[in-house]
Amino acid sequence: SGMKLNVGVDLHKSQFTVYWKLEKSREGKFARFATTEAGYGTFEHQVLKAVNQGNDVAVAVETTGNARYFRARMQRLGARVVVVNSLKFKVITQSVKKTDRHDASTLAEFLEKDMLPEAVLCSEESEELRRLLKVRKRLVETIVVIKNQIHGLLLSVGIESTRGQLQSKKERRRVQNVLAAHTLTGAAVEPLFETIDRLYDEVKKLEKIIEQKTADDPAVELLRTIPGVGIITAATLRAWIDDIDRFDRPEQLAAYSGVVPWVQTSNESVRYGRITKRGPSELRTALVQAVLGMVRMKRTTGSWRIMTRYDRMKREKGSGRSIIATARLLSEIIWHMLTNNEPFDPIRMTDSEVRRKAREMRAAAFNAA
Repeated sequence: SGMKLNVGVDLHKSQFTVYWKLEKSREGKFARFATTEAGYGTFEHQVLKAVNQGNDVAVAVETTGNARYFRARMQRLGARVVVVNSLKFKVITQSVKKTDRHDASTLAEFLEKDMLPEAVLCSEESEELRRLLKVRKRLVETIVVIKNQIHGLLLSVGIESTRGQLQSKKERRRVQNVLAAHTLTGAAVEPLFETIDRLYDEVKKLEKIIEQKTADDPAVELLRTIPGVGIITAATLRAWIDDIDRFDRPEQLAAYSGVVPWVQTSNESVRYGRITKRGPSELRTALVQAVLGMVRMKRTTGSWRIMTRYDRMKREKGSGRSIIATARLLSEIIWHMLTNNEPFDPIRMTDSEVRRKAREMRAAAFNAA
């Protein structure tokens, strides 16, 4: 009958290192493959051979960009795949030896001892949503680059321009006509404007697709009840939070978003540093966007505790820190919203005094009826 074969894989873009270790054997053996069809093929052939010999094959791989693809290929062969949470695994392996061979063999050894912190790969829907959002972000960044070139051209003919001036097609045409009058820049500027128009069209198309993809998504619907949160911010939060059940407590979502400060405690002293910036930057950006949306909607949100706190903190600590602190609060509110399946509640945001009055009024109305 077969043995347990533990396989540690250190996956890189161009190649992967593998460590095969049979249960109870003292030493395993290393191999290296290219991440090409041929490389995968050779490796899979060897895995299949081991499976067909009746061995129980388990493969461990860290969460990198191509972990999902790798997992799918391994599962087709009948191997058990453990995707490892890199952050937690790093804690185990913060050792001095840091080589590919070392990573692969450590994975195999921890796999044998059943000590690997498993990661939850996000769902296919979230994966696809992330791809769409990333492409949209790329396009928007490109638009900004080209707009800056146009501002530069305007400046070179002595015209100062503001950022918002290239937002609408009408405005862009006006600026284009001004520049066309300067024969020097007229020809140079055509393609820039055409490209901006094209990119804007593509962005709109993507936003339509994102909107369709999330149309009946209950999480996106809940997130859009936060004042100032539009479809893109909601879809981004949805795509990177994925499944709220991955987080047992609101603080875990905040920590995953990377909006919590580094904490160093020793003996008596507690020092808080900058934010950890761990976890996906997209999630942090979306939380910050949501906060800025709230700040812009001061007429609605001005009296909320979360906002009065923000204002107070802004005076003392500056806007950067206050935005992050508010983003942290918001991430915890979002956790409650998604976990309890309830929309954003503005009444909860007001002071307890106001809430008490509202309750009394509701009760009075109820009794009167």
